Amino acid sequence: MNTHAAARLAALSPQGRQHLQAVLHPPPALLVFDFDGTLAPIVAQPDAARAPLAVARALEALMQHHVVAIVTGRAVDDVAGRLGFVPHHVLGSHGAEDPADVQSAERIAHHRSALDELRAACDGSWAASLGDAGVQVEDKGLSLAFHYRLSRDRQHALSVVRGLLAEHGGGLRTFDGKCVVNAMADEAPDKADAVETLVARTGISRVVFAGDDVNDEPVFERRRPGWFTVKVGGDPRQSAAEFHLGGTAEMALFLAACLRCSR
Repeated sequence: MNTHAAARLAALSPQGRQHLQAVLHPPPALLVFDFDGTLAPIVAQPDAARAPLAVARALEALMQHHVVAIVTGRAVDDVAGRLGFVPHHVLGSHGAEDPADVQSAERIAHHRSALDELRAACDGSWAASLGDAGVQVEDKGLSLAFHYRLSRDRQHALSVVRGLLAEHGGGLRTFDGKCVVNAMADEAPDKADAVETLVARTGISRVVFAGDDVNDEPVFERRRPGWFTVKVGGDPRQSAAEFHLGGTAEMALFLAACLRCSR
């Protein structure tokens, strides 16, 4: 089946529920979620993002049956206080930050240092241009995020970010999000790598993955048989996910369906 056609299937449709039941029963399965735009609504100020209480409680309940993980663009320490529960695993910086990988310190230091030139430009020669354009620079350690949601002229703000990256983005991987451009070391893991790491670590091959943005597409594209992939919000025809939810407002309903399937 064409992947873009498949993404038109609603996750809570009878066909979606049937497939979800096959993945989740019998437990355990591996449930992996992005944070911003998936568990928590996108907000104008990123620091204000929180998972709704109903979502947090449903995920806590699912942890009695399954392994629950968060793979987010935020740093691990940043997202931890926004979840409202403590999952089994949290991987940050789009999968590049993995606290359970005790051998990753040198690799993480290398990925962080790859951004040093770009950091210096943001604080120096490009600081005024970014500020005048209304671009907020968020340093996540292993990635830099250029937010322009609050800019008065988003197109101009995006062109300023593009100019900065053209001048100082050598050796970096960049990708767009919802009014944000992300930059990180080219060889750093992506979210698909992170999910594969979790599969290997847990020994669980049946996976539910939900995400909402461009950086979640590698997971959708590399899905295996026995996975349930969900695009949250946006145009599902532009995604390689099999199923979709209308937005974060439907996440609590989806998690309730997961819980029913698990019992």
